[in-house]
Amino acid sequence: MAAQYENYIDPLIIMLTVPLAVLGALIAVWAKGTANDVYTQIGFVMLVGMASKNSILIVEFANQLYEEGLSVTRAVVEAGRERLRPILMTAISTIIGAVPLVVATGPGAAARQSLGTAIVGGMCVATLLSLFIVPVLYVVIKTLESRIQGNQRASGVITSPLSPLPEAFESSELGARYDEAKAPDRPTVDSPPG
Repeated sequence: MAAQYENYIDPLIIMLTVPLAVLGALIAVWAKGTANDVYTQIGFVMLVGMASKNSILIVEFANQLYEEGLSVTRAVVEAGRERLRPILMTAISTIIGAVPLVVATGPGAAARQSLGTAIVGGMCVATLLSLFIVPVLYVVIKTLESRIQGNQRASGVITSPLSPLPEAFESSELGARYDEAKAPDRPTVDSPPG
């Protein structure tokens, strides 16, 4: 994921939601009294992918909105609003698909019940909590990132493109060339020579 996003911050936000899915699965397995066996752990692996997918939907869309000029908070709120339906549709269809496993009977029912219980419990908790936790983590971590990097736009302060150039640029060789290019004695496209 670090290669896809070209940084380590977005994968961190995404991966911090994975424990929510495992927590929900463990609570469901404990509440039902089933064993934490190999089938439950296969459910954990599936939940890691599903919880990550939900977070990816929010983070990726929030990044796109942030790059378009929205503040961090506004971008993640809009991303949550726009991606709520796909997240809920995926979660509900996964939960409905796993319900027959939870209520399985007959030979091998214990294995199916373990898997189904982990999936249903994990998806319920991961979906509900990720809709609230991912936006909060996104705002907190992106704000910290902007403070560390000195980016003012993420904190809500947008600098004008017409603001004065930084002193380091003005004192550099490139800054001197920029000043020469702006010299008034040279004709520009808008002014006639003369």
